[in-house]
Order: sequence, then C-alpha cells, then structure tokens
Amino acid sequence: MRLISWNVNGLRACLKKGFQESVRGLDPDIISIQETKMQPGQAEVDLPEYTEYFCSAEKKGYSGTAVFTKPVPDSVQYNFGSHQDEGRGIICSYPGFYLVNVYVPNAQNELKRIDYRMEWEDDFRIFVTELDKEKPVIICGDMNVAHEEIDLKNPKTNRGNAGFSDQERGKMTELLDAGFTDTFRYLYPDVTGIYSWWSYRFNARKNNAGWRIDYFIVSNRLADRIVDAKIHTDIMGSDHCPVELEIDLD
Repeated sequence: MRLISWNVNGLRACLKKGFQESVRGLDPDIISIQETKMQPGQAEVDLPEYTEYFCSAEKKGYSGTAVFTKPVPDSVQYNFGSHQDEGRGIICSYPGFYLVNVYVPNAQNELKRIDYRMEWEDDFRIFVTELDKEKPVIICGDMNVAHEEIDLKNPKTNRGNAGFSDQERGKMTELLDAGFTDTFRYLYPDVTGIYSWWSYRFNARKNNAGWRIDYFIVSNRLADRIVDAKIHTDIMGSDHCPVELEIDLD
C-alpha cells in the first residue's frame, strides 16, 4: 500500500499549482493532507477514484485536514478528545489498521502556544496508544517538530525556536518511546539534507535550508513491513512537499 501525506498550505491555492496532477502522478492508495484552510464545498477536487473526508476548523481559512482514499474505511472519526474546534485530525479505521491524519498545533513565535502544544501532545499520545491496543496505527501529517539536529539545516541557530524547542522534541521522543517508529529514520538513520518544509523567506527552498517536520509514524509491530519511505522534494505547490510511505499490509 502506498500512502502520501502533504501539508498543502491552502488546498484552494494548491489546486492552482498542480495538486491534482501531483496526486495522479504519485497514485497513492490514500493521501492525507493538512492545512486545507477551507470548508467543504469551497473547492472541487477532481479525483473521482477517491472517497474524500474533510475536517475543517470552526475558524474559516484556518488549519483543517482531509483524507482522499481508494479503500473505503470502515469508520471515520473527526478530531479527538477535547480538541474539537481546529480541524486537526481525521482517524480512518480500516480492517487491519488505523490511519491517523494529524496537523499538530504550531507553538508559534516565542513559544506563545507552547502550553497548549504540550497539552495536545500528551492527549494525542494517550489517544494513539489506546488505538494501538486495538490494532496497528499509522500516524501521518505535519507534526510541527524537527526531532533531532539531523532533521533541519540550521539546528544551532534554531535551538529553542518553535518546532525545535526542547519541549517539542521531548514530546516526539515520548511518542516514539510509547511504541511507535519514525519510518523515514528507520530506513535512513543517517541521511542528511532531506527536508519536507522550507520557509518562503530567504530563498530557503532554493538553498535547501529546510526542516523535516512531516512524518509517517507507525506502530512498532509494523516496522518490519515498511517497504520504503520517501520525501518528494521535487514536488512543488506548497512550502511543504509530500512524504510517502510504502508498506506491506497484506
């Protein structure tokens, strides 16, 4: 099974920059997207082979997630726990696994939202570990953290900033220690210079001054089924690029 995750930074804008063509070229079984910044019906996505599910924020033009899937899930849940208003999660239940598409809150400049981020992280970890007791879990999305120094171009100058604070990195460690595997690092533990997000400022993408903050994370018992994990740095349309997981679920 081939799965794609992509923070599109506004689906309506990305549609004008080749979103549908990129999806057709990748031809995933499931594509999960984050930061749709829209309500259902505000744009038409011409991908008839997929069933689509949208989870939108109450605040218009903000956050939001969506899943386009060829296999129809047994059930779909939107958001989790007390985190119901920002459209940050879609949980699809399939016969052999859960897919959790998530857009983790940004801690913001000067870590203004770090307290909420820590609350989110703890609640999310509890939520997915409970799911994992039922069947394996595949988590994907914009996790808004570069876990280790290898995961961003300039770790020294970004230490303590949103996305590379000790608090956020620590919560990613806690999530992985709870029984989950970072699929890209599982296959490529020492690869450098491969990122999934670049600031629109300072020619960051041209200079590859990026961060790896988009992930596929799976239950440990799925790790030996990982076939490949890719980061499609050549695909444009957003300040993020798509990330891919190929996994044998038969």
